[in-house]
Amino acid sequence: MIRVGIVGVSGYTGVELARILSMCPGVEITVATSRQYDGRPLAEAFPSLRGKVDILCEDVQDAKLAERADVFFTAVPHQAAMGIVPQLLKAGKKVIDLSADFRLHDVDIYEAWYKPHTAPEYLSEAVYGLPEIHRQQIKAARLVANPGCYPTSVILGLAPLLKEKAINPLNLIVDSKSGVSGAGRTAKTNSLFCEVAEGFTAYMVGEHRHTPEMEQEIGKLYGEPVTISFTPHLVPMSRGILSTMYARLKKPLSAEDIRELYCNFYQDDFFVRLCEPGTYPATQFVRGSNFCDIGFKLDNRTGRVIILAAIDNLVKGAAGQAVQNLNIMYGFPETQGIETIPLFP
Repeated sequence: MIRVGIVGVSGYTGVELARILSMCPGVEITVATSRQYDGRPLAEAFPSLRGKVDILCEDVQDAKLAERADVFFTAVPHQAAMGIVPQLLKAGKKVIDLSADFRLHDVDIYEAWYKPHTAPEYLSEAVYGLPEIHRQQIKAARLVANPGCYPTSVILGLAPLLKEKAINPLNLIVDSKSGVSGAGRTAKTNSLFCEVAEGFTAYMVGEHRHTPEMEQEIGKLYGEPVTISFTPHLVPMSRGILSTMYARLKKPLSAEDIRELYCNFYQDDFFVRLCEPGTYPATQFVRGSNFCDIGFKLDNRTGRVIILAAIDNLVKGAAGQAVQNLNIMYGFPETQGIETIPLFP
């Protein structure tokens, strides 16, 4: 039995982790930290977990925390994780971090987009936890940096074409739409119901912090630095991301060629589903699941290929992918606990 700790269980990602882990045989949640709900049963704070998760929330600190589990999910804000993760690693524990603190390997890039990093010595060790790309490295890792939600959809959408150098990496345009849960559970004016209902808006145009993460990973796939133009949007729904990528082909490819390329690249990846020709991904068809649905359109008039990818931002974009990484690290079936069929309608 693997003992699991969730650090920061009171956010949307934390409670989603608890839900998914409760369905995993061979795993026991032994500690769940929360300052807000300290001393309260998690199922009392989140009634959706009634009868499934029987654990008290605790405001427990690093020294005592490490004794309570074998592997920890750190579902805390950026900057907070870098103060917790090193102590857990020094205690011999494995960590799957869901913040951005260990996703970027270059400390200068991290500090340009975030703030000063207090544990840069761990950046080179951290494995970027996108299983479809880094499965072998994840198997041996003790620190996995779980990808961001936008980057998961974008990297999976572009990976086959980049690996084949089939598209021009210098003029990639990424347009993404996300549900409001991506902003977290903390109350903010711009995520209040009256601010988002019946509205549709772009935000952090050209300066979203997930940009360098995408560039790092797609640059590795292509084999040289890549620059993208990324614009995220907020849509009035609770869950889901739909990313649309525009790329210019470098070599003549037919739609059949592109489809074969994607089928071959993802032939062993259960959670990536390629849409049938003429159909495209939609967030309502991945809701509550760990699937990433991908579709494309070859625009012969412009010489571009338009790729679309849909995920649930809280599952494949966060907690589900983190459990997928746990399964790989401990030799469990990769789909354990996350085979849920999407909820529709």
